[in-house]
Amino acid sequence: MQQRLRRKARSLLEQGQVDWIIGFEPGSLRFTTTPLITKDKDDTDRLVVGSFIVNNLSNFLIELSGRVAIVAKGCDSRSIVSLIQDNKVNREDIVILGVPCPGIIDLSKVEGLVARDRDEIDDIARQDGVVSVRVGGQQREFPAGQVLFDNCLGCELPTPKEYDILLGEATSPIGEPTASQETLARLKDMPPDERWRFWQQEFGRCIRCYACRNVCPACFCKRCFVEESEPQWLLPMPRWQDNLIFQAIRNIHVAGRCTDCGECERACPVNIPLRSLTRDMYDIVADLFQFKSGMDIAAAPLLTAYEVEEAEDLIR
Repeated sequence: MQQRLRRKARSLLEQGQVDWIIGFEPGSLRFTTTPLITKDKDDTDRLVVGSFIVNNLSNFLIELSGRVAIVAKGCDSRSIVSLIQDNKVNREDIVILGVPCPGIIDLSKVEGLVARDRDEIDDIARQDGVVSVRVGGQQREFPAGQVLFDNCLGCELPTPKEYDILLGEATSPIGEPTASQETLARLKDMPPDERWRFWQQEFGRCIRCYACRNVCPACFCKRCFVEESEPQWLLPMPRWQDNLIFQAIRNIHVAGRCTDCGECERACPVNIPLRSLTRDMYDIVADLFQFKSGMDIAAAPLLTAYEVEEAEDLIR
């Protein structure tokens, strides 16, 4: 798959079919990748795919002009579709290089299981549903469900539905939705006052770095409400009350656009379980409106569509 990606990316640039390639290259830390955005055909030899391509690259599309080829996993392709539906990008300007994704390995989970830092790990390999980790010459094996990102366990579209070129064979969903939502389930089981204290404590740790906002493909406003001074919605200092308001309003803003890619939680430097908020909103939207973002490119965006018949008896 990787060799095919490199050949295709080079060909697209050489033939002038695209101006940019957006993909992944090896990161500076072990077992990591980093986004690669290039116009140089020789840079395509650095493109990689595999079990560590964590970033959702679709948020780079609105920053580039011209025709762009982008490497997209299933959740990434859903974000691209959502951006197309919101008229943020044009479908004819994008070549989607679809990558079937059996799930991305969460290095923090691996480190916890082997009680070693990633720099002390010799190798991590995946074969079907088993992930092998070699540490100090010893091999340990874990079910993939123990080491993949939580959002991957409940992924509904591991193979992109919208693509121009599919680089590998379609793969099936992992199918562990219960494991995917363990944190959310624990929160819902808490009494309301205990849950309130939990979030008060979590948002007390927030440093308001906005990594969650900046990495999110659904957060594409040129000027965020937190940067407004007239009126001033939030104080600049990261008080827990303002942090809570920021996340609550951001969550409402991305309702109907969130694809549960998990980028917000992954990017958080203090490990706040932000996906619990976005996933709950994702489920609420699905229950109330039978809508899931990025699944149907022909569908109208959630908040631009309406039905003549009102579902609520109260409004009649």
